Amino acid sequence: MNAPLHTTPPERIAALQAIRDRHRGDSASTQAARLLEALQALGHITTFEASRFLDLYDPRARKLNLVQQGHRVLTTWRTVQTECGERHRVGSILCSGGRHEARQDRSPDRWRGAGLR
Repeated sequence: MNAPLHTTPPERIAALQAIRDRHRGDSASTQAARLLEALQALGHITTFEASRFLDLYDPRARKLNLVQQGHRVLTTWRTVQTECGERHRVGSILCSGGRHEARQDRSPDRWRGAGLR
């Protein structure tokens, strides 16, 4: 059975483009600000929408920036249809509300106790 297709309505595209226009620039911090505003305004955004309409080169990296800043950001999956009609499985990023203390220790030594390498 095929997963349901999701397309981006024109009013959502306009909202995303307005956010993009308020945060001009290509620095990581500017792109992360665009993503955060979109999450706060719209509740969630797919990686497809972030790339196409927010002009985020790599939405996954900007999501990581938000997590490192202490935002509770989750990813789920959905299938979208691109402009040419192809189906793609993409991430759907959402902010679960609130902030948590960002972890500073990202060294591999920290992972050894958990059996990770």
